[in-house]
Order: sequence, then C-alpha cells, then structure tokens
Amino acid sequence: MKLLVAFAFVAILASLVMALVYMMRGGPPSPEGIQRPKGNMAKALAFRVGFSILLFICVLISWKMGWIQPSGIPAGA
Repeated sequence: MKLLVAFAFVAILASLVMALVYMMRGGPPSPEGIQRPKGNMAKALAFRVGFSILLFICVLISWKMGWIQPSGIPAGA
C-alpha cells in the first residue's frame, strides 16, 4: 500500500511539473510559424486533480476496509 501511495504522489508531482513546463513554453508561435498545441497545461492540471481525488478515495476505502490504520496524535491530546 505504501508503494502505491508513493507512486501516486510521484505521478501527481510529475503532472504538476508538466503543467509548469507547458505554461512556460506557451505563448506566440515560434519564428518558423509552427503553432504550438493548446490545452496541454489544462489537461495536465486536470489529470493532477483527478489523480489526487482518486488517491484520496483509495485511502478512505483502505481505511474503511481495515487495510491501513491511522497512527497520529490521539484525539484530545
């Protein structure tokens, strides 16, 4: 389970970095007249949001099924 969460976290960060790359490379067409594709940044951010929601739901289901246990500060401490 820890490996799955770590992989999902890396995928979320990778999609955030890709959105940054698309944002930085965006702008007017290149001098050669090649039009850059549009919407890549929005797709990367949508993937990040969707994957984050999916990871959150998987953690909740795992907790309800008893596969993972909370181990933090006890309530009221």
